[in-house]
Amino acid sequence: MSFGDPSNPYGPPQQQPEQPAPGYGHPQQTPPQQPGYGYPTAPPLEQQGYGQGYGQGYGQPGYGYPGGPLTMPSNVKSARVMLFVIAGLQVIGALLIAAGAVGISAAKNDQQLKNNVDFQKIADYSAGALWGFAVFALAWGIFAIVLGAKFGTGGSGLRVTTLVFAITTAVLGVYPFFVIGVVHIVLAVLVAVFIGKAEGAAWFNRSKHPAAHQ
Repeated sequence: MSFGDPSNPYGPPQQQPEQPAPGYGHPQQTPPQQPGYGYPTAPPLEQQGYGQGYGQGYGQPGYGYPGGPLTMPSNVKSARVMLFVIAGLQVIGALLIAAGAVGISAAKNDQQLKNNVDFQKIADYSAGALWGFAVFALAWGIFAIVLGAKFGTGGSGLRVTTLVFAITTAVLGVYPFFVIGVVHIVLAVLVAVFIGKAEGAAWFNRSKHPAAHQ
C-alpha cells in the first residue's frame, strides 16, 4: 500500500498550494458593483424635471426648484406699490368728495335758498350721493391697502382677488369717473398685467416658506 498514490483513498490528504498574500504595493481591487435587479439607476435631476442647478443655492430666487421663488419678483413688488398709490388717490378723492358734500350742506342753510324747494331737494340728493361716494372711495382705498399688505403671504386666492379688484377699478375709471379716473385706469391695468404674468403666478402659487422675503 503506497501512501504516495494520489488515487489511494486512505492516503494522507494532499496539501493545497499556498496562495500568495497580497503585497503592500498592490491593493486589492473590488469588482465593480452592478445595479441590483429591479432597481434601475435613477436619471439625473435635470431629466426628472427639477431644472438645472437643483439643490445648489437653495433659497435663492428662481423657478428651477419646486418650492417656487423665495423673493418677491420685481413686477409683483411694482404691482403692490401701485395698489398703495391707488389707495392714496382714493383717500384724496374721498376727502374732496366729502368737502363737496359739506359745501352743498352749507349752501342749503343759505337764507336766500331755504325757500327754494327745488334746490333743497337737489341739495339733499346731491349731498347724500356725495357722502355715499366718499365712503365708497375710502373703503375702496382701504381694500387696496389690505390687498397690497398681504402680497408677502397670500396665495392664489389673493391673486384672483387682486385681478378682480384691478379690473373693476379700471372699469370704474372708464365709467362713470373717466375724467378723474384716467390715472386709476393706467395703474389698475398695470396691476392686472403684472399679477397675471408667469412670475406673479409662480409667486402666489409658491410653497409658503418661513424664510420668504417681502
